[in-house]
Formats: sequence, C-alpha cells, structure tokens
Amino acid sequence: MGMSSLKLLKYVLFFFNLIFWFCGCCILGFGIYLLIHSKFGVLFHNLPSLTLGNVLVIVGSIIMVVAFLGCMGSIKENKCLLMSFFVLLLIILLAEVILAILLFVYEQKLQGYVAEGLTKSIQRYNSDNSTKAAWDSIQSFLQCCGVNGTSDWTSGVPASCPKGSNVKGCYIQAKQWFHSNFLYIGITTICVCVIQVLGMSFALTLNCQIDKTSQVLGL
Repeated sequence: MGMSSLKLLKYVLFFFNLIFWFCGCCILGFGIYLLIHSKFGVLFHNLPSLTLGNVLVIVGSIIMVVAFLGCMGSIKENKCLLMSFFVLLLIILLAEVILAILLFVYEQKLQGYVAEGLTKSIQRYNSDNSTKAAWDSIQSFLQCCGVNGTSDWTSGVPASCPKGSNVKGCYIQAKQWFHSNFLYIGITTICVCVIQVLGMSFALTLNCQIDKTSQVLGL
C-alpha cells in the first residue's frame, strides 16, 4: 500500500510541475516578445527596468526553476530537491502576501506616483519615439486621451485619441478597467495561491511518504 501511494504521489507531483514548467516557458517567451516589440516601460523613466516584459521574464524564469526542482525531486524521490521546492514555493507565497498588503497600505501613494509619471511622460511625446508609440498604443487600446483628459495635451491632441467631447483620461479608464475585471483578477490570484499550496502539500506528503517507505524497507 505504501509503495502504491508513493508512486501515485510521485507521478501526480511530476505532471503537476511539468504543466507548471510549460506555463513558465510560455510566460518567459511572452516576456521576451514584449521586450523586443513593446515600449511600455518608457512611460516611467524613473524606473526604466520596470516593464511588463522584464516582469514576465523574471516570473517565467522563477516558475521554470521551481517547477524543475519539483519535477526532478518527485521523479528521483530526492528529499533535498523536494524540500528546496517546498521552501521556494513558501517564499514566493509569502512574498505575494506581503506585496498585496503593501499595495493595499500604500495604494494612494502608488496611484499618485503612477499619475505623476504618466504626466511627465506626456512632455516627451514629441521628442521620444518610444514614448509616442507607448502612448498611442495605450490610448487606442483603452479608448482614452492623456492622463486626465484631452487638456493634458497642450501641444496638440494626438491622432490616437478617440474623437468626441466626453473622452476620459487614460488613468481613469485604466482604473475603471481594473475595477470591472476585479472579480476575474481575484479569481486568478486565488487559483494561483491554491496551486502553490497544493504543490507544497504534495511535496511535504511525498517527502513523508519516502521516509515511511524507507523505514518499511529498512533503508
């Protein structure tokens, strides 16, 4: 009974992490694509490395490393790799919780910083092609104009702004988009946390099962 349970746990954790690893590859690939083709990071010149592409590359790389440890630890029944997998998942989970708390506590300051950064980037619209491309993409996607409205464009409203007298600013439009999709974002976040907890549980259970099996076999 012990050996069958061990094999079941081993292959469940292996395939769980294999799917996890492929997801990491997709995220990494998409991040590299954005680094090559996207210029959204130029909206915040104070943080030039804070781009969606860089974030996705980092997240994808971490997922691939963690999933690799889980795959190898489960298929090889290696307790050291399994515990490394468990510890890394625990650190990531704690980091996510801390980040969520900080975002909640400093929400107003963060919103002010984002609005200030976007306002400053408007001044570089005509002098920086990458900033121009980023603003044109955002305004076309969100159907918005400027940070707070068309009045932000003192040197002339860009062609990427939608026509009309009631056009909203991109900052307001982005906040509305976030609030309208808050349920889906929350569900996705909860699912990610559940997957992490399941991975940690499988790793600990398999680790304990390896100990029990070793004792039974007299190893």
